[in-house]
Amino acid sequence: MKKLFLYLIIICLVAGGIFAMFLFSPTTKFADKTSFFILDKTDKNAVVQTLLDNKIISHKQTFLLASNIIGIWDKIKPGKYKVNHGENILGIIKMLKNGKQAESKLIINKLRLKEDFAKLVAKNFSTDSVSVMNFLTSNDSLQVYNVDTNTVFTMFIPDSYTFYWNTPLRKIMNKLNDAKNNFWNKNSRIDKASAIGFTPNEIYILASIVEEETNHNDDRAKIASVYINRLHKSMALQACPTIKYAMKDFALTRIYEKYLFNPSPYNTYRVKGLPPGPICTPSPKCIDIVLNAPQTDYLFFVAKANFDGYHHFSSTYEEHNKYAKEYQKALDAYTAKKKVSNNSVTP
Repeated sequence: MKKLFLYLIIICLVAGGIFAMFLFSPTTKFADKTSFFILDKTDKNAVVQTLLDNKIISHKQTFLLASNIIGIWDKIKPGKYKVNHGENILGIIKMLKNGKQAESKLIINKLRLKEDFAKLVAKNFSTDSVSVMNFLTSNDSLQVYNVDTNTVFTMFIPDSYTFYWNTPLRKIMNKLNDAKNNFWNKNSRIDKASAIGFTPNEIYILASIVEEETNHNDDRAKIASVYINRLHKSMALQACPTIKYAMKDFALTRIYEKYLFNPSPYNTYRVKGLPPGPICTPSPKCIDIVLNAPQTDYLFFVAKANFDGYHHFSSTYEEHNKYAKEYQKALDAYTAKKKVSNNSVTP
């Protein structure tokens, strides 16, 4: 009887040792770190299968026994979770019990279309792109932010924003709106906009055009001054990037006269004033460039004939026309050379 009791003790100790070894030893089978998702209305078997499929646990029974003892199944929350290489079962169980979800980043750089934003959100969060598009194309949804379906992009200040994977779209939009308000309330930006006769939304729209004109910040300042002068004189902006936006063809390298007849309200060759909304999400730097644009008498600009991305600026049409002809001649020569190159046959 004593021997039997002793054997039982030894068996329990061995079993306990094996259990402890599986519980505290690294259980992951991936190289660095990985993420997994727990969806709504999931059950115990689905969670365990997700962990197995993602090679997060290698000892199913140990995980089930420990999780039942600790009691996690009524505490697990849907969401995205991140696990580092070398984590043990106990650490994973504690993470699930405490609902310690991984953060997801929404990194906004240059966006042009609502579809771009919808895809970005759907890629990083639980909300699908169709739901995002329905939200962005509904004035009823956007009314609370004092924007409409044309001006909704003025809410988006390019930056990196942190949320949880299952954050509702409304909360994402609320945070973006707060960031927009914080941006405009800093560095006297609202006062600067008012001083040159514009609202923050109008400055954002203008900056979106300037953003698309060139990558050179020193040139952007002069371009902004041209557009400001044109707007103050009630001249048409005649901004080529708005033609690309109107045609939804951002690969265009040359704007032909036939394109200028596009009936879109974004065609600033036909419609005076600013377009009804931004044509991209301009960088904060570009917005500040527009707000601090120098006072000039420039009314025209055209790309330099050496294609370095810089422009010639003029206050008279005669001077502008001279530079425009130089650029046109260089562009014709470049196009002809490219055409010959594409049609050449290699022996």
